[in-house]
Amino acid sequence: MKNFTTLTLFHFNSNRFWAFKQMGTAPFTFHKIEGLVFSKLMGTGAGAGFSLFPDFSTYAFLGVWESEANAQAFFDSSNFIKAYKKRSNKIRTLSLRPLHSSGKWSGENPFGLNVAKEDMPQGKIAIITRATLRWNRLLSFWAAVPKASKAIEAAKGVHFYKGIGEWPFIQQATISIWENLEAVHTFAYKGKAHSKIVKDTRKKKWYKEDLFSRFELLNDVTYE
Repeated sequence: MKNFTTLTLFHFNSNRFWAFKQMGTAPFTFHKIEGLVFSKLMGTGAGAGFSLFPDFSTYAFLGVWESEANAQAFFDSSNFIKAYKKRSNKIRTLSLRPLHSSGKWSGENPFGLNVAKEDMPQGKIAIITRATLRWNRLLSFWAAVPKASKAIEAAKGVHFYKGIGEWPFIQQATISIWENLEAVHTFAYKGKAHSKIVKDTRKKKWYKEDLFSRFELLNDVTYE
């Protein structure tokens, strides 16, 4: 499978300073990983949704791979994963098939071509959103965050959601898991709270760069 994508969450009860340091050092080694074509090592926000406060117990690794075999080799034997397995308390990996993606992340769309409507799956869906905020829109954006968090918290069909991001305050992302595409559509197009957030996003021009991507959730594995 081309453009096979993984999103891994590492949780630490201890070794948190080590995990924090990896944010500045580990990405310099990613170019050596065979078959890895796009990657991000990210922090997370406190609680489930967006937050001004970081969660120093949880970090996220996003990988886009040339093939599923490349991803499996990485998780089986890479030094990166060995180090995280040794120091973390829990590792959760989502295996994802890209379905639809619009926008850019660091100047590119890493998730490939869009899947035809007739080929859309019936099962669980993962959503990744990502944005770089404009400096002069930070206060306006963060003032709206509580409403956005409450909207997804109250949504029907959402199983999991977490704020992630490369840099605090200005580069934000989310990962969420939904029961099916119908639940995603209901939240996105019929929910008044979400519709208002979308309108505000366009009107107030919060984002310098943004991306919205849907995936089929192929697998969800936790290692403890």
